[in-house]
Amino acid sequence: MALFSLTRSHRSARVLPGFNITLGFTLTYLSLIVLIPLSALVFKTFTLTWDQFWFAVTAPRVLASYKLTFGASLIAALINVVFGLLVAWVLVRYNFFGKKVMDALVDLPFALPTAVAGISLTALLAGNGWVGQYLEPLGIQLAFNPNGVVIALIFIGLPFVVRTVQPVLEDSEKELEEAATCLGATRWQTFSRVIFPSIAPALLTGFAMAFARAIGEYGSVIFIAGNMPMVSEITPLIIIGKLEQYDYAGATAVALVMLVISFGLLLVINALQAWQRRQTGAPA
Repeated sequence: MALFSLTRSHRSARVLPGFNITLGFTLTYLSLIVLIPLSALVFKTFTLTWDQFWFAVTAPRVLASYKLTFGASLIAALINVVFGLLVAWVLVRYNFFGKKVMDALVDLPFALPTAVAGISLTALLAGNGWVGQYLEPLGIQLAFNPNGVVIALIFIGLPFVVRTVQPVLEDSEKELEEAATCLGATRWQTFSRVIFPSIAPALLTGFAMAFARAIGEYGSVIFIAGNMPMVSEITPLIIIGKLEQYDYAGATAVALVMLVISFGLLLVINALQAWQRRQTGAPA
């Protein structure tokens, strides 16, 4: 009797409704926001025959855009993993003048409109820009080519890695590092065998978020890329171009390819995260 009353009081103390109601709201919300738009994308693509679909997604110009979009996104995400870890480490482990300002600047790409970011980077790196005017005479061109695409994607993806790794570093047990040092471990051994295993899942999460964000980026890239076909044209621009030509089925076909590839890559990254957690014994 006492157990029944305790269970009943525990249920009545819940802030949110029961599982069935919350699950229903969750599925409805996900259907409206995610599943229905994605299903419309698939159904519109099915209006094409197989030959039309294959021609739309394998045209030389489209293939070149895939290579640039996914290649530049991968390079930018890998660079952000390294430098995002360094930024998070400095913000967590050191106290210095201007730390709060630096911490706030990390979030600037979140708040800054992507078009403004693209214009700013172009004004900075173009041949007549503040920095580009000194680099171009040396044969270094950072704007209006694939280099500009990578730089723009690095800019918009860095906060995802920093904000993912930062709380994990803050919660890490420094006593383990001190114990490793007392046992004679070098700095590299302490980092590679004590620190890195604990932050690896967070790094993979930051990488996945930065990579996914970079794949769909449009506003900041079109200003600095140059948008030259077969050279510096990203896939989102191909999709926009097809929409402007009222080729809706062709646009959804290219978008579907990007969706499938991105979803597959995210599944692989999530599997790696789960494997890493099992190896380190961290909670799932």
